[in-house]
Amino acid sequence: MRRPFRKRSEKAGLPPGTMVHIGEQETEQVRIHIIDYDDGHYQELEAQSVEECFPFRDTPTVTWINVHGLHQPEVIEKLGTYYGLHPLVLEDIVSAGQRPKMEDYGDYMWVVLKALYHDDKEDETKAHQVGIVIGRNFVMSFQEAEGNVFVPVRDRVKNGAARIRTMGSDYLAYSLMDIVVDNYFGILERLGEQLEVMEDRSVTEPEPDTLQSIHDFRREMVFLRRSVWPLREVVARLERGDSSLIQKSTAIYFRDVYDHTIQVIDTIETFRDMVSPMLEVYVSSVSNKMNEVMKVLTVIGTIFLPLTFLAGVYGMNFKYFPEINWRWGYGFFWVINLSVVIGMLMYFRRKRWF
Repeated sequence: MRRPFRKRSEKAGLPPGTMVHIGEQETEQVRIHIIDYDDGHYQELEAQSVEECFPFRDTPTVTWINVHGLHQPEVIEKLGTYYGLHPLVLEDIVSAGQRPKMEDYGDYMWVVLKALYHDDKEDETKAHQVGIVIGRNFVMSFQEAEGNVFVPVRDRVKNGAARIRTMGSDYLAYSLMDIVVDNYFGILERLGEQLEVMEDRSVTEPEPDTLQSIHDFRREMVFLRRSVWPLREVVARLERGDSSLIQKSTAIYFRDVYDHTIQVIDTIETFRDMVSPMLEVYVSSVSNKMNEVMKVLTVIGTIFLPLTFLAGVYGMNFKYFPEINWRWGYGFFWVINLSVVIGMLMYFRRKRWF
């Protein structure tokens, strides 16, 4: 089950900037992938050590350093220290569960966002932290887990036919954020289908499993809202182009990411509004179902009430009973009973009670 809050007690009382990994170990070891490119140059390699990233700091080309895994603070610290990252940034990198945010440090910017994915094994939506450092000629991305969310961007850089090879590091950062936000729509489509099924089941099949599904869905909406809502402010700051690291030509593309973020937030709010009254619909359906059961039992009890009365009267053990010696008394008793049953059924039918 997803943990809504990460344990941060291990950092209590430590000085600011102390690097303590918070979160689960999602990879066996930290992997560093390097891509260096410009319009006519492309180089890709899998770094065996942090030192292999150092020569790319001062190159005129654009360098993308993608780090998988945050559970080895010493690796992150060595890389960040060489590239001049602030200790508080290094602390945030290894602390999974950060709120989406953007901080401008002048020579570079630090951006945190959430990459959402659906866990088929546990059948729930989960999130991995993605941190992006935007420099003048480099971009460093830090992924909590090893995934394929950035594969389309890597393919675009490798093919060389896209605009990304002629643009700077700010456009690369836009591409990484854009692919993360676009993946939100796939999650929302799945949740929309799930919501439609729950709407039908809450009316036609008000079972305990349906109630559990409604509660699980409401938890997912809270989780998604916490993961996506702060991203609107982050992208808005990038879109305004207040930093010298963001070119005016690239700010237009961040505006597109901002529009997509607003669409995602609006969809999440719509889902929340739809699931909120669903619990009331479920309770009403259960009540209606119970009323139908009680109606059937009431009709049956009402029918047997006069029959019980007649059976009680003719079951009395008096010696002198007027109809006891009548030859057709037994048959006449059943005729009366059947007439009462048929008469009551016709009356109930006319009143449309069943």
